[in-house]
Amino acid sequence: MSEQTRLWLIRHAPVAGPEGVIHAIDAPADIGDAAALATLRTKLPAGATAFASPSIRTLATAAALGLNAVEQPDFVEQNFGDWTGRRHDDLARELGEAYRDFWRTPANSRPPAGESFAEQVARVGNGLAKLSAGDVVLVVHSGTIRAALAIALDLLPEQALRFAIDPFSLTRIDRVAGGWRVVGVNG
Repeated sequence: MSEQTRLWLIRHAPVAGPEGVIHAIDAPADIGDAAALATLRTKLPAGATAFASPSIRTLATAAALGLNAVEQPDFVEQNFGDWTGRRHDDLARELGEAYRDFWRTPANSRPPAGESFAEQVARVGNGLAKLSAGDVVLVVHSGTIRAALAIALDLLPEQALRFAIDPFSLTRIDRVAGGWRVVGVNG
């Protein structure tokens, strides 16, 4: 049996809610794009093990793709703590310079009662370490995919934040003997 783990990382469907909000774990997904789902299904390996963040939007996306995904808390989006459910514009207005300071160094900044992106990278690393060899599909969040790319490419967290990860996109990375290989990003 090969020791290689082939990962298909899917960002969930768009959030069915207002833009500009830091969405909570219970924010629903807009899974109405049948064409996008059909296209994505054709890119996934048959018989792969599937995991998803315990978020409603990732679980709904996985179900719409026909995956029986196991919930894995290590793959949840970055915890924005007290800012969850709030609009970015409102936070900027209320917090002023403190909010701007957060976004000047977002990789290591932590919202009140939340976690930093660097902490998310460590958490995602724990989840990746638990995966068995073979084909694995992860239905997760943009931050989770950026964190996996930080690990695969040995990037500093602030460098990984430069990746744009679109809804319904597919990122492929492989864990091979001695390291990682990036097959494609945001496809």
